[in-house]
Amino acid sequence: MTVLTRTGNDDRLNMRKLMICLDVDGTIVNHRGQMSERVRRSAREVVERGHEVVISTGRSLGAALPIVRELGIDHGYLVASNGGVLAKITGEDVDVFHREVFDPSLALAALWRSLPTAKYALENERGEFLSSDVFTDASFGAESQVVDFEELVNSKAVRVVVFSTDATAEDFGQAVQGLGLSGVTYSVGWTAWLDIAAEGTTKASGLERLRAILKFDTADTLAVGDGRNDIEMLQWAGLGVAMGQAPEEVKDVADAITDGVDEDGLAVVLEELLQR
Repeated sequence: MTVLTRTGNDDRLNMRKLMICLDVDGTIVNHRGQMSERVRRSAREVVERGHEVVISTGRSLGAALPIVRELGIDHGYLVASNGGVLAKITGEDVDVFHREVFDPSLALAALWRSLPTAKYALENERGEFLSSDVFTDASFGAESQVVDFEELVNSKAVRVVVFSTDATAEDFGQAVQGLGLSGVTYSVGWTAWLDIAAEGTTKASGLERLRAILKFDTADTLAVGDGRNDIEMLQWAGLGVAMGQAPEEVKDVADAITDGVDEDGLAVVLEELLQR
């Protein structure tokens, strides 16, 4: 399968160094959290060639760092929590230099009224996780501390997660959309899962901050992702590539579509890039 050499994409990327922005779950790793050897090898080679590879993920910092290390990125940048956290990597040192903090109280109150049995978790401005119930997830990168809902409402947040075990992904998505949440940015996942960030905060907003720091032209940016939280990133990039298993609304905004994660779709893109 070819992606970068399709009509209209061939001239987007040239031999200059690129800013390559990669989603994690469903892109670098499959839905069992496994990275194939082919993806690992191609990504590490792209890093070794001197391209600026930026992990851009909904995962929190602690859950994203192992991916950074596995790809051999020992100097660079990371976008975590869907753009809510930006960090600089220098060897073993990790410097969080930007956090988008917001007041989640109105959104949480509205969600609680509609979804009282859902599980709620919040990443605060110190990178700690608080939850309304025993609720943890690999994307947190840390154990959550159970607190009462009032404490959640009164906390400042970088990221809020809502998970329902009582609804299908479709019903959950319709319920969330019907609430008309305002003052925040949110995306619904593959399951009955909701990620909430500060208004205007997305992977794209975080990457644009980094692009300005790194002084890349927009034309020299490439992004690959598969989820609804990748839509703005794919639109932002000079070339946005959707994974083959992505929902139609994600594919619709992409410039190109590669194979699915189980067919090493990311490796297909990176190997083509390495051949240029």
